[in-house]
Amino acid sequence: MSKVFGIGLHKTGTTTLGTCFRELGFDHLSCRKDLLAKLRKGEVEAIYSEIDKYQSFEDWPYPLMYKELAERYPDAKFILTLRKDADVWLRSFHRHSLRRSSMKNAQKLAYGVAYTLGNEEYLKEFYKTHEADVRAFFAQTEPDRLLVLCWETGSGWDELCSFLGLDVPATPFPHENKDGTAKKSIRLTRRKYVNLINMRFQHVMKRLFAGS
Repeated sequence: MSKVFGIGLHKTGTTTLGTCFRELGFDHLSCRKDLLAKLRKGEVEAIYSEIDKYQSFEDWPYPLMYKELAERYPDAKFILTLRKDADVWLRSFHRHSLRRSSMKNAQKLAYGVAYTLGNEEYLKEFYKTHEADVRAFFAQTEPDRLLVLCWETGSGWDELCSFLGLDVPATPFPHENKDGTAKKSIRLTRRKYVNLINMRFQHVMKRLFAGS
């Protein structure tokens, strides 16, 4: 199999794409924060050494180096995953950032800023510029090497498998990390903290009344 790179920004359905790659039988490599750090240091040969071991890829650092990858691997294909629009993407990014405080360093390496709050317009412009640059790059070189997908607007097995020249699996199309699940997780987290505060308040009140 030729290599195939997912070059959509994170929170554009990259986890779903990775699940698809595995279902289709690719040896897959997902997000690697250590490789993102190496890219920022200019240590690209170390990244290529890892890439050479696998067949499919998504998430960091691949969206930031698609031009180099297109030259290094002339037979490779590229998939740009998108959300419905930049606002939807930013909301998903913000929720993810709230849940995963450990990602701040990776976000700084990827976007140049560690936080979504206060950087909304910058991040939306980053998203739009990335999409425009990817489309323009492949349109000027080899448009057949690029597939653009958006799971929210109905993209699925048919488009993906046709692009890769593979049969459509019998299994249902996976939808990983859907926003509904994310919202439920946030609600449960909030409820946990509210319950914890109430328990502490009740404990303090009991001690006050016991001492009176």
